[in-house]
Amino acid sequence: MAEITYLEAIREALVEEMERDPAVLCLGEDIGAYGGAFKATAGLFDRFGERRVIDTPVSEAAIVGAAAGASHMGFRPVCEMQFIDFISCAYDMLTNYVATSRYRAFLPCPIVVRGPAGGYVRGGPFHSQNPEAAFLHTPGLKIVYPSTAADAKGLLKAAIRDDDPVLFFEHKYLYRRVREAMPAGDHVVPLGRARLAREGRDLSIITYAAAVWMALEAAERLERDDGLSVEVIDLRSLAPLDDAAITATVRKTSRVLIVHEDTVTGGVAGEITARINELAFEWLDAPVRRVAAHDVPLPYAPALEDFVLPQVDAVVRAARWLAAY
Repeated sequence: MAEITYLEAIREALVEEMERDPAVLCLGEDIGAYGGAFKATAGLFDRFGERRVIDTPVSEAAIVGAAAGASHMGFRPVCEMQFIDFISCAYDMLTNYVATSRYRAFLPCPIVVRGPAGGYVRGGPFHSQNPEAAFLHTPGLKIVYPSTAADAKGLLKAAIRDDDPVLFFEHKYLYRRVREAMPAGDHVVPLGRARLAREGRDLSIITYAAAVWMALEAAERLERDDGLSVEVIDLRSLAPLDDAAITATVRKTSRVLIVHEDTVTGGVAGEITARINELAFEWLDAPVRRVAAHDVPLPYAPALEDFVLPQVDAVVRAARWLAAY
């Protein structure tokens, strides 16, 4: 089969799910005739019509609110945030209403909120954020952040079929840079299960999204230059986290480095570290380390963005420190 990009995999997932289930519909700004800011929905308007591919006003709160109402009526809406940064405008709707609907009123709320996230594209502070941790502590929300084209497709299909609300982060740096052939058949990847991206025995890197590729590059350099065997775990889902996969890699290597693009303070690494301390502390031979972005808004200037965001060199240095501890 021909290889397709991460972005095309997302489009394939939308098409297949809309063909499979007439209850699936899409809402978002400019997703119809224009095909979305990044063309994730290109062709869907002509294929499924204006009643299932709905252009909305520029109001993220209205998009999510309308989707929530539609979900209560039996639909499975997929909302596109033109940039995931602006999901903050729908924070109240997502955390106070959508996430609590099942608990408060026994109302399933099967909506997906998807959109481009992340930096390394010189997008500046309004178009480069990774706000996943802002929602991590909200019970009732599931959070997904794939790193590969196959996972982008399989996880999005699983998210659309899920009866709970799912926040689906897509790293825009990967949209057209990552490609692979899709597995045959109805390719669905279960939510909440991590992926072993690289086997190793000396230390583990736990990561997700675009940082997976950074970790893999660092692991290859460490093996070549230092003789270190580095395991890489791609979390894929952040809520729920795969505790079994996390504890298994800790027990295997006894040294753990957590890498993510979000800021250091309040990032997902803190929750993972806490779980390791609770579930597998006795297996550690060194402190858990983390590599993440500095606690500043992301600059537009290329040199400053590179300074703020984690780089392969920083991952290599942290891994060498752990190995020598």
